[in-house]
Amino acid sequence: MKIVEIEQLTKKFEKNIAVDNLDLAIEEGQIFGLLGPNGAGKSTTISVLCGLLKKTSGVIRLFGENQEQHGIEIKQRIGLVPQDIALYNDLSAFENVRFFAGLYGLRGKALDMAAETALEFVGLADKRKDKPGTFSGGMKRRLNIACAIAHKPALIIMDEPTVGIDPQSRNYILKSIKKLNASGCTIIYTSHYMEEVEELCDYIAIIDHGKVIAEGTKEQLVSLVSDMKEMRIVVDDVQKIDLEDLRTISGIQLVEVMAGNTVKITSNSEVNNLNKVLEALIRQSVEVIEMNQQTLNLETVFLNLTGRKLRD
Repeated sequence: MKIVEIEQLTKKFEKNIAVDNLDLAIEEGQIFGLLGPNGAGKSTTISVLCGLLKKTSGVIRLFGENQEQHGIEIKQRIGLVPQDIALYNDLSAFENVRFFAGLYGLRGKALDMAAETALEFVGLADKRKDKPGTFSGGMKRRLNIACAIAHKPALIIMDEPTVGIDPQSRNYILKSIKKLNASGCTIIYTSHYMEEVEELCDYIAIIDHGKVIAEGTKEQLVSLVSDMKEMRIVVDDVQKIDLEDLRTISGIQLVEVMAGNTVKITSNSEVNNLNKVLEALIRQSVEVIEMNQQTLNLETVFLNLTGRKLRD
């Protein structure tokens, strides 16, 4: 069953087209990764999907129902974890979750139980009486998630839920997302951390300039650039490398400087240009310490399809 069906969705802000005839379908039970560089249209698409913005044109069906005709019922089945933390600092953790769960119609004992269960799920039951102002960034992110899931939504939209937090909190949140999915929730996930998307998502769509430019499983997306190879070369001093000289070598698509005096070269796999790369480095008086070829990953796909890094 398709939980989300988007057909020819367009959203304009005066003359600016943020979403451009976008088509998207999300199956029940998926963790669906929505990727794109800044300004690609991800957040606008999510806002329209949640009913926070009005679309310019197109059709949106959620749970098989038209969004325009069944907006209120649909919203009650969606949980949104926004990129910007949305909490009331003058309320306790329990009161925050209770407030947001109450917006979805829960009342009385059912409301209290839902708030307690959500806090337990995100590991904040012992902080139920504390106010968010005393929380770390990771704890605030977890409380944000509790506020979004207390009413047990069938579809959870998570927009950058791990941005700016410590590794321990990130791992806790990623495990929580897997548990939510295992319990039957469909999840739309956006992140600037490609490793999270690779770990979590079983289907991915890449958006650029308001359109879906590629979609599929990780393996299917990697196959789109299977004619590429990636070399990583460790040198004595990466500052000595003339990057523009390397970029002129036949077949080379991308040259990047990495940490640890490493240069990453993405090249057409059909062009045998390793000797020319080494000759160029020798000509530049650069000593090669180590060299290996890497397996293509989602980051490489993204770079090749959009010409930008995910964080750009």
